Amino acid sequence: QVQLVETGGGLVQDGGSLKLSCAVSGVSEHTFSTYAMGWFRQAPGKEREFVATVSGSGRRTYYANSVKGRFTISRDNAKNTVYLQMNSLKPEDTAVYYCAADPLGIGDTTDYEYWGQGTRVTVSS
Repeated sequence: QVQLVETGGGLVQDGGSLKLSCAVSGVSEHTFSTYAMGWFRQAPGKEREFVATVSGSGRRTYYANSVKGRFTISRDNAKNTVYLQMNSLKPEDTAVYYCAADPLGIGDTTDYEYWGQGTRVTVSS
């Protein structure tokens, strides 16, 4: 059973930084390295939106325009973990952030099979 657990959320001031982690269990290191991984977020009263994705190898990444240049997605396949480094945070980045896994390795902006429970990020002005 594949499980994703996000950590690292919290309260930060406008302009601050946070690093989110997503630990994936229930799969081997080799299997994890074939999964594309993504981060999504859902702000209060809004639909969930794509944030970033990374390929299984970690060499290919793609970002939403709203976070490009401020957020960095990365992964450590030896630890079955994916990260989201968030810099220059803005109040509009306030949301619950979700980690997701795509076993097909495509890593687009919508189709992911496994999801975590989310971690809350609040950016105060």
